[in-house]
Amino acid sequence: MHTIRTRLRRGALTALAAACALLTAGCSKASETTRTGGCRADGTWSARQKAAWLRGAVSFRTAEDAAASDARMSVVVGAPRSADARRLCRPLDVQVEFWTLTTTTTTTTATRTDSSSVGRRHLIADGGTTRTVGFPGDLPAGREGVCVGVLAAVYAGGPLTGRELPRVTPGPSADVDASVRFVTDRVGTYRLFPPPDPARCAPGRTAVSPSSTGEPGWDPFHP
Repeated sequence: MHTIRTRLRRGALTALAAACALLTAGCSKASETTRTGGCRADGTWSARQKAAWLRGAVSFRTAEDAAASDARMSVVVGAPRSADARRLCRPLDVQVEFWTLTTTTTTTTATRTDSSSVGRRHLIADGGTTRTVGFPGDLPAGREGVCVGVLAAVYAGGPLTGRELPRVTPGPSADVDASVRFVTDRVGTYRLFPPPDPARCAPGRTAVSPSSTGEPGWDPFHP
C-alpha cells in the first residue's frame, strides 16, 4: 500500500511539473507578443537577415508597370512578400542607390565598364508603409548615352564603403549579360538596366562620355 501511495504521489508531482512548464511557456509567449506589440522582432537581425527581408519587400517598377500619367521608372519598398508580413518592431535604415555604368572599348576585342554613383536616397522601412523612389532625373540619355547603363541597388544600413562598391564585369555589348558583384551581405536586391541601344556599344564603335540632360533622361519606355 505504501508503494502505491508513493507512486501516486510521484505521478501527481510529475503532472504538476508538466502543467507548470506549459503555463510558463504560454506566459512567456504571451509576454513576448505583448512586448513587441504584435510586430516582428528584428532587433538582433544580422546584415544578411536584413538583406533577406529587403529582398522580399523591394520591387522595381518599369514604364510598362506604371500608369500613363506616371511613366517614371522607380524603386518601391513596401510590405514583404513572405509568410510573416508583420511590420518590423525596429524600422530599418535603407539606402536606394543608383550608378551609371559606362562601357568603353579598350581594344577591338576588350571592353571596360566604369561605375559612378549618381544618386542615393535614404529612407526608413518597416513594411507598414510603401515608399517609392524615382530614378534620378539627370541620367544620361540620347546619342551621348548610348553606352551607359544604370544599376539600382537597395541595401540596409549606411552608405556603402569603398570596398563594398559594386564590381561590374561587362558583357559582350554592355547588356544584361554583364555581371554585378557586391562585396557585402548588406545588399538586399539590385537591378541592372542595360543601355537603351546596347548594339551601339559593340567593340569598334566610339564611346562618348555621358553628360547630364537636365531632364528625366531615360526613355520612359525603356525596360
